Amino acid sequence: MLFSKLDYNQFIPHIQNINRTEGDIFLVDKPYHVTSFEIVNKIKIAIKKTFPDKIKVGHAGTLDPLATGLLIICTGKKTKQIEQIQALEKEYTGTFFVGATTPCFDKEKEIDFTFPIEHITKTLILETAQKFIGKQMQTPPAYSAVRVEGKRAYDLAREGVVEIKTTPKEIEIKQFEITRIALPEIDFRVVSSKGTYIRSLARDFGLALNSGAYLTSLRRTRTGDYHVSKAIMPIVN
Repeated sequence: MLFSKLDYNQFIPHIQNINRTEGDIFLVDKPYHVTSFEIVNKIKIAIKKTFPDKIKVGHAGTLDPLATGLLIICTGKKTKQIEQIQALEKEYTGTFFVGATTPCFDKEKEIDFTFPIEHITKTLILETAQKFIGKQMQTPPAYSAVRVEGKRAYDLAREGVVEIKTTPKEIEIKQFEITRIALPEIDFRVVSSKGTYIRSLARDFGLALNSGAYLTSLRRTRTGDYHVSKAIMPIVN
């Protein structure tokens, strides 16, 4: 569904000088509660209103609606680089809420279970984080874009399908830094490989603490050498 929070006109100054022959790559700082789909569609409209010829537009790696941060937009021939860009490592910052879980591993859904946290110490948190560094198998969330029997997992979940079995995939956590501990909240910075679900990391981190956890905020700050500090920040009406 295309929302109407963003005015496509604000993208026009940024796309007026795009290379119509070779294409361009530009960066957007995706706002909270705006979909990656909406950003791409607003940019498509801005391009259509600016140029007479049709120009391809795509993004190199989606972000959940509740996440913010770096969304890489490719136009024209640069869309051929999308897979290459998607393969680059990602950097995220965010917050886990410890002591509870939700069905989607973030705050899009209500809490379904609560768990004790009295046993959780700073030492346990730091030691547990270190155990996640390296290559591992990770199971994507039921509320995700992975395909299960030909359908997107999140479509099955929203249709009320209870048993959704997503296939574990190998990912790599290259850095996992705990930046603030104020239980039940824990702030973090993660550098990871393509295909890593930080929502799944929240679930697994909570289990490793012998408790539960879900993601309350997430921001993608970097993909490869592309950094959110260089990105356009759209205004949400």
